Amino acid sequence: MMEFTAEMIAGFLGGRIEGDPQVRVHTVSSIEEGQAGSLAYLSNPKYEPYLYTTRSSIVLVDNSFTPAQPVAATLIHVEDAAQCVLRLLEMYNAAKTRRTGISDKAHISAQASVGDECYVGEFAVIEQDVRIGRGCQIYPQVYIGAGVTVGEGTILYPGVKIYEGCRIGARCILHAGAVIGADGFGFMPNAAGGFDKIPQLGNVVIEDDVEIGANTCIDRAKTDSTVICRGVKLDNLIQIGHNVRIGEHTVSSAQTGIAGTSKVGSNCFLAGQVGIADHVTIGDRVKVGSKSGIDKNVPDDEIRFGYPALPGMQYHRSATVFKRLPELARQVGELEKEIEALKKQFEK
Repeated sequence: MMEFTAEMIAGFLGGRIEGDPQVRVHTVSSIEEGQAGSLAYLSNPKYEPYLYTTRSSIVLVDNSFTPAQPVAATLIHVEDAAQCVLRLLEMYNAAKTRRTGISDKAHISAQASVGDECYVGEFAVIEQDVRIGRGCQIYPQVYIGAGVTVGEGTILYPGVKIYEGCRIGARCILHAGAVIGADGFGFMPNAAGGFDKIPQLGNVVIEDDVEIGANTCIDRAKTDSTVICRGVKLDNLIQIGHNVRIGEHTVSSAQTGIAGTSKVGSNCFLAGQVGIADHVTIGDRVKVGSKSGIDKNVPDDEIRFGYPALPGMQYHRSATVFKRLPELARQVGELEKEIEALKKQFEK
């Protein structure tokens, strides 16, 4: 277990200590759930009340912050508490011991190439003509099909499956159960009333610095490639269809589904359970709210909510009306009765 003193942390971050410089921490926690030996941080003013009750040993705060009550924890004043916590987490992660060595229980084809300083765990299978770069971490029960390339420093967690011919870039992280390169969902009705399978002959190309969540599936293209561009971050349980292209640094939350041949631009944000129909093009820097359904092209810099998805302000105006529908229906019913009564008066 690694431990750090307040003095060490302040030195690394260029911070100012208020309290005991020798107090030690070994983990990071939220300020409301902090325990002795943990480091927390305060960046949002609404969480300030927790500062006075937290059991965390050290709390990072912004330079501009002045406590309104006595604080039991040692404070470290820094320029930006939230950013400094991220730096500490990165430092802690880099200091963790990396697994090394190749298990004698792994199967590696004689025609495969595994780079220096790689780890290959038990029951991993690496087929012929695979090329794995330097410093990769291949955890137990990973399957890497024939002709796959994996860039240096990439991590494949337990149970990742990469079908033949796919390409994975450098410094990628694929979490447990991710499936890369399964057949796209392509079938054609036949005369007998069933469906004939359309061969899926392409592959999946994942560029550098991509992270893919647990049990996410990315289908191979019918022809050419399904492409996940540099810096994309995909959450757990996402389905990416055949021939989809996702632009650089786009982020998607869990349970999003993108149907075949659709294109998502760069720097987009897709919230949870977004559905995108086939052959749709979404521009750059688009934001889509949770559970929205996109069935038409979306220009750059737009915001979409709802199903079918509407532009942001239009959706909010429509949602306001929707909440009032029972009241409006009652008012319409009353007006209809008044009109009928007036008609009867005129008929007399």
